Amino acid sequence: MKNNKLLSRALLALVLGAAALGAQAQDKPGFYAGVGVGQSFVDENAYDDEDTAFSAFGGYQFNRYFGLEAGYSDFGKLEPKGAGRALEADSVSLTAVGTVPFTDKFSGYAKAGFQRWNLDRAIPGLTGTHDDSGSDPTYGLGLQYRFTDKVALRGEYSRFEVEDLDLDLAQVQVRFDF
Repeated sequence: MKNNKLLSRALLALVLGAAALGAQAQDKPGFYAGVGVGQSFVDENAYDDEDTAFSAFGGYQFNRYFGLEAGYSDFGKLEPKGAGRALEADSVSLTAVGTVPFTDKFSGYAKAGFQRWNLDRAIPGLTGTHDDSGSDPTYGLGLQYRFTDKVALRGEYSRFEVEDLDLDLAQVQVRFDF
């Protein structure tokens, strides 16, 4: 609960700070969308595995410093260390994205928000699955290189809190601006 309060305050500070910056610079507003591929990682409790992960995202860039982004991430199938249930997880998220331009083409960004996750756990000995879902915080850092005004390459590392597990996601993404 303490982490949720801290994350909520950080997100509020990010939104208010970006809104103040936005009053000064309204130079690149517009919608964007993209896709990503990478690795999901978990190393907690009985799980220590990685798998190929995919994502799709879209958002609105209010100015060069602030945007809101919605995304979908599929973490793949994560196996336990020993005998146990494999996890298949995915998430839908909404995050605030604060961007710091280093040059005209190269920038860094941080994102924080909330996600709705879904777990499909394979239960040994049964043919069905046990579904579980919930809402938790998500946050991440990334770098972006803009090839043109419409296409950018991003490298991102994100953490998704899922029940008592922290799922990490490292990926390369392509962003298309409209």
